[in-house]
Amino acid sequence: MQSRSRVCKVSLSFSFPEMGSVLMLSLKPHTLFSSPFSRTFSSPKHLKKPFISSTKPSKSSITMSIVEHVVLFNVKDDTDQTKVNSMLNGLNGLASLDPVLYLTVGPVFRTRSPISDFTHMLHSRYKSKEGLSAYSAHPDHVRVVKENVLPICNDVMAVDWVADNDPVPLSPLSGSAIKVTFLKLKENVDDDVKSDILGVIKGIKDGVSGVQQITCGENFSPGRAKGFSIASIAFFSGVVEMAADGNEEYVNLQNRRLGII
Repeated sequence: MQSRSRVCKVSLSFSFPEMGSVLMLSLKPHTLFSSPFSRTFSSPKHLKKPFISSTKPSKSSITMSIVEHVVLFNVKDDTDQTKVNSMLNGLNGLASLDPVLYLTVGPVFRTRSPISDFTHMLHSRYKSKEGLSAYSAHPDHVRVVKENVLPICNDVMAVDWVADNDPVPLSPLSGSAIKVTFLKLKENVDDDVKSDILGVIKGIKDGVSGVQQITCGENFSPGRAKGFSIASIAFFSGVVEMAADGNEEYVNLQNRRLGII
């Protein structure tokens, strides 16, 4: 293995020396704004809270190579809360679009990266890259981005990858806590090193309690990812499980295994 050089984190991430940066974010599916990232399941036509997670249960049994789509938003500090709510409601409403298998959006609970000041995150799933493309080009998506997102955001970042497994269920359980990790590798890192990194991420589920599901893969949308090339998303049964001391110890063990300081 080559000598490693540092990284930058986002959530379930590791500071691998072959990486330039790692971005770490934690999201809590719980009620809106006061306690970060909450997931309730309601029809967009009867929103009682600005943040609601939506899914299409009828598609949950389909077997396919799932495409993960994560978007990070940095909402301007002086933005009126009603405009933030309109952005979240508008994005949540996109769950009804045909290509979307699952979609959730809400505020970031915790960031473990000095390079990140993102405030909100969207996560959605598709059955193919073509499905993601159809979603991105859909007039309703274009409208929401133009009218509700761009006017109130300083920055937007997106990372897309094909999941290494078919997550079941497609819609994680209500109340789950989410961790996402983006890794920025140094230039000219060979495929063996990438495989080692992905292998460690895949092994997290076996060593960390409370993980319901985890997927990882290489980003295929470099134009919007700010140089991050490997991504993972993990769902925990709750915030307590996500923050458990034993889980932190396991992550540190994996860091040492890969020669990370």
